[in-house]
Amino acid sequence: MERVSIVAERREDHGKGVARSLRREGMVPAVLYRGGSAQSIKLNKKELAKLINSMSGEQVMVDLQFGDGEKKLALLKNYQVDPIKGELLHTDFFEVSLTEAVRVPVHVTTIGEPIGVKRDGGILQHTLREVMIECLPDKIPGRMEVDISGLEVGQSVHVRDLTFGEGIKVLSEGAEVIVTVTAAVVEAAPAAEGAEAAAAAEPAEPEVAKKGKKEEEGAEKKEK
Repeated sequence: MERVSIVAERREDHGKGVARSLRREGMVPAVLYRGGSAQSIKLNKKELAKLINSMSGEQVMVDLQFGDGEKKLALLKNYQVDPIKGELLHTDFFEVSLTEAVRVPVHVTTIGEPIGVKRDGGILQHTLREVMIECLPDKIPGRMEVDISGLEVGQSVHVRDLTFGEGIKVLSEGAEVIVTVTAAVVEAAPAAEGAEAAAAAEPAEPEVAKKGKKEEEGAEKKEK
């Protein structure tokens, strides 16, 4: 797992007004969680944005370095971004210890194009993007790669098919499907609808002809 360092500062003030002021100063408010406690901190916006952009969905160990020389090891748990401006609003970190196991989600990425898609025109479906694991922080893989190039139509990759390193316990259900290749569905027009359409296309008997026939029958009765 990759490990990076970032400068952090403790903060005592809270509230939306304080958060807006911090962002104007080029800082991002954050919270560092540890068990049942929480410490309010702030970080440089540019450094934090660089960290998040470098992660690409992977787990990254972060060394939070404080001004008094103290360091705390943490994982980036969550972050909030303004949906319109794209500005970082807030982040959450989870403090960890190298001697204590943690439960974290690991992103699953696929490699290759399934033969069932390339050769047979099947459709690749992703049903699970993350797998939950438990291990020591320094054992956490950045991500899990799965080669799916050999998958044919009707075949799938399950959680139980993944191979993790020693000391990693998989918590997700082994039967859960990560990806599957399904056959493409070709819709055909029902025969009944075709028959109805043909019947509708046949010309109806003209009303004039029907009327003339009735008049002829009436005239024959009078003559008799």
